[in-house]
Amino acid sequence: MNIFEFRNLLKTEDKKERRMSFFRSLIKPVEAGANGTQDYVVKKGSGKNKIASTRQ
Repeated sequence: MNIFEFRNLLKTEDKKERRMSFFRSLIKPVEAGANGTQDYVVKKGSGKNKIASTRQ
């Protein structure tokens, strides 16, 4: 690997890292049970008519 390829590799890794940190900063935490989201009932699938649980 020559110097040019190495620099490009470092540059792309740096770009990727900055992009991922930007997306992480956009994610906002959600409160379980806020705005009536607690006690949802599953309507389809194997857990039909069961209350959906919140995992923490």
